[in-house]
Amino acid sequence: MKKGWIVIIVILALLALWGVTSYNGFVNKEETVKQAWAQVENQYQRRADLIPNLVNTVKGYAEHESSTLEGVIAARARATQVTVDPNNLTPEAIAQFNSAQGELSSALGRLLAVAESYPDLKANQNFLELQAQLEGTENRITVERQRFNESVQTFNTSLRRFPGNIFAGLFGFTARGYFEAAEGAEVAPVVQF
Repeated sequence: MKKGWIVIIVILALLALWGVTSYNGFVNKEETVKQAWAQVENQYQRRADLIPNLVNTVKGYAEHESSTLEGVIAARARATQVTVDPNNLTPEAIAQFNSAQGELSSALGRLLAVAESYPDLKANQNFLELQAQLEGTENRITVERQRFNESVQTFNTSLRRFPGNIFAGLFGFTARGYFEAAEGAEVAPVVQF
């Protein structure tokens, strides 16, 4: 009779230890996702911080391009207003964030196209430095989005695997959304000379 109780206590202790380990594993992976999301936002903020300097540099050379400049400023304002709660990284929330950032990318593309029409601007050292920083930031954004998707994949996979899915459900952990390509990204741009 006494041996039976010892076996039951050992089994319960092992189950409790397994539950604590599983829970802590989910917490670690969830925090990795949040940290990766913070890095994505950090790089988008870096880009947003560069834009006023770029706009002001272009403004000095291309004053009659005010609609393009205003479009960039308005897109930047909209993009910085869209925030996503790291605890609510649903596909819909990420898509809304991505849409606002895509609008800003499009406006920046128009701004850089306008700059092509001004040889003095293209030769301006401030403009060249800002353009290089912007290109570097775009690369950083791509890297951070990839890291975010990798951390989401790790987290979501652990949520779906048995027996982790049982503990995930018990403790209220839910899957996170991925960054996905913007709508229309599958269509290659047309280049004409």
